[in-house]
Amino acid sequence: MTNALITGITGQDGSYLAKFLLDKGYNVFGGYRRSSSKNFWRLNYLNILDKVKLIPLDMLDSPSLSTALQSSNPTEVYNLAAQSFVGLSFTQPINTSNVNGTGVVRLLEEIHKFNSKIKFYQASSSEMFGNIESKTKNEKTPFSPTSPYAISKVDAFFETKMYRETHSLYTVNGILFNHESPLRGLEFVTRKITNEIAKISLGLSKKLVLGNLDPKRDWGYAKEYVEMMWKMLQQKNPDDYVLATGQSHSVREFVETACKEAGVSINCVVSSKKYFRPSDVNDLKGDSSKAKKILGWKPKITFKKLVKIMIEEDIKRWNKFLKKEYFPWDADSSI
Repeated sequence: MTNALITGITGQDGSYLAKFLLDKGYNVFGGYRRSSSKNFWRLNYLNILDKVKLIPLDMLDSPSLSTALQSSNPTEVYNLAAQSFVGLSFTQPINTSNVNGTGVVRLLEEIHKFNSKIKFYQASSSEMFGNIESKTKNEKTPFSPTSPYAISKVDAFFETKMYRETHSLYTVNGILFNHESPLRGLEFVTRKITNEIAKISLGLSKKLVLGNLDPKRDWGYAKEYVEMMWKMLQQKNPDDYVLATGQSHSVREFVETACKEAGVSINCVVSSKKYFRPSDVNDLKGDSSKAKKILGWKPKITFKKLVKIMIEEDIKRWNKFLKKEYFPWDADSSI
């Protein structure tokens, strides 16, 4: 039986990936920060909390990374641990750099010392491309990061590539464009939208306040993307891949679609300069031709279907809340 270590297992991608690997017959070990214990709701939501072996892990602490490797003895390591909120990176640039950038170097170095045969997946990001003038972005598109988050991800990308080329480690970068789901955190705009629109539809809230509604993103379904993470590590030779749907939609379109699905007026949504980022990426759209050819990547969930999945689940959750039912979720129960 194959052992896999997933750092950041309590997040959206980590939880879906853990479920996928368990279904494949893997022994799954999950690295988590002790302060993340409150986020185990996703693993509970997927009914796998008792099936994964949890290991305390800190990307800022090399000894804890070494201990995690010794405890799990993995064949595959998926690094999904990160300070993953772009907006927060502007107020926490040093921590973002330490966790997302230097933390990856620490982990790669521990892998190099422990077992150089381990296959390593690094969660890269479409934010690395920034506002580069190109309609679609692929593996050959230059990076032009516009946030501390994106800069830290570029750092990690090249560190991962360097360990592959210099130390002959099996390392890959998955450059994933935005991928969402009902397991997305409330700090992300997509889930903020669906959660609040769900509340408005049930009379639990009256207004949704957002920042800039104009930026466009290539939004896909997270559950589909984690399978490709695994496929990247099953190839004969390690390489880097872009994963995207090839279509971009604005935040405004996301809001309009969510309102329509919930039967709510768009007039309940307000844009406030207070929530604008210091700098933002105007339009991100990916070209996954390489992944389609080599990995067989073919996203099935369309933009409208994704929004429908998310809004229906949040309405379902708030209905359960009103019935005083217990269930795993992350929304603040105060109204």
